[in-house]
Amino acid sequence: MATNVSTMIDSDRIAQRVRELGAEITRDYVGRNLVLVCVLKGSFVFTSDLVRHIDLPMRVEFLGVRSYGEDTKSSGVVQITHDLTKPVEGDDVLVVEDIVDTGLTIAHLLDLLRTRKPASVKVCSLLHKPARTRIQVPIDYLGFTIEDKFVVGYGLDWAERYRNLPYIGLVESSS
Repeated sequence: MATNVSTMIDSDRIAQRVRELGAEITRDYVGRNLVLVCVLKGSFVFTSDLVRHIDLPMRVEFLGVRSYGEDTKSSGVVQITHDLTKPVEGDDVLVVEDIVDTGLTIAHLLDLLRTRKPASVKVCSLLHKPARTRIQVPIDYLGFTIEDKFVVGYGLDWAERYRNLPYIGLVESSS
């Protein structure tokens, strides 16, 4: 089976929106103790670009989770594969996620992080897929709302492939 990927959101639109998000975050966190928590693996490209547009002193932490495996739908079971390396107690935590669809993963992460007593916890997501929502979660900074399609690229994968695409694409299979 051959697989093609068509462009849904091109790299120029992504870059522009990431600059805008960085400016919003900079404005909102002036004078605060910001810790960005990059949700691995899918958010690493987004986080990398985003931090270069946040003009503040900050710390970046990584939290590895898995809920998809090699499927195109979330299993709903969240597995922590890599935990934070330093405490976030008293810090303003901004969770950077690639996509919020069912809300199950981000709800689990928000609950987990709140037990660590941060000053605040907010969410920045590149993508939101509201058609798949099972749990409403707050998305404080949002890149794009998309329809219910399976997407790859810009860090998002399908069975660990396609993360390196510079755009968000739709997977189209042909036999």
